[in-house]
Parts: sequence; C-alpha cells; structure tokens
Amino acid sequence: QVQVVQSGGGSVQAGGSLRLSCTASGYSQWAYSTACVVWFRQAPGKEREEVAGSGPFGSPSYAASVEGRFAISRDDAKRTLTLDMNSLRSEDTAIYYCAVDRGNCQQRRATQNFDHWGQGTQVTVSS
Repeated sequence: QVQVVQSGGGSVQAGGSLRLSCTASGYSQWAYSTACVVWFRQAPGKEREEVAGSGPFGSPSYAASVEGRFAISRDDAKRTLTLDMNSLRSEDTAIYYCAVDRGNCQQRRATQNFDHWGQGTQVTVSS
C-alpha cells in the first residue's frame, strides 16, 4: 500500500526560504522512478493549483508564479521529492500537497487526478 508523508514547511518572513519533502512508501525504486510526482498548493478561498512537477525521466516544470524561485528535486532511491522555496512572498501562503502516481503524467497533472496524496503542509509567509 502506497503512503505519502510530507515534512517541512512552517512560517517565514517574506524573502525567506523553506523546504518541503515528500516520501512515498510502498513503491519499488523502479516504480517510483517512473512515477509522476507533483506539488500542489491551495490558498484560503482559492482553488488548488499546481506548483511544480516531474514526470518519469523528464525535466521538472514550474508554475509561472514560482519559476526561478522554487526548485524541485527527486531522489528515486529514497522515493523522495523535495521542494526548495526561495524568495518567498505572502502570496505563497497556502497548504502544500504532494501527489504521486503512475500512468499518464500529463493527464494526471491536468486533471489533478492522483490516487496518492500527502497529508498537506502549511506554509505561511508574512510580509
């Protein structure tokens, strides 16, 4: 059974940095290396949106709002996806979710249709 556990996050002043991590248990290394792994966020009163993601063997991609400030990295051996957030702004305040699944990554990202989600982590940026 796949479980996704998030860690990190917290509160920081604008301009600061935070790191989020997401570890998926229940995958073999090969299976994880072929999985679609994505960070989403949901701010109060807003819809959930994709922040950054990576398909199997592909380069990561980012939402325009975080391009150049956020970076994701995946360690397939550890089944871990990390989100490094720099130059944080108040508008980055949200609950961040990690999602992991196999299958058509483009389709999953477009529909946010993932079977495996992390528990969510609050990120608060004060100005």
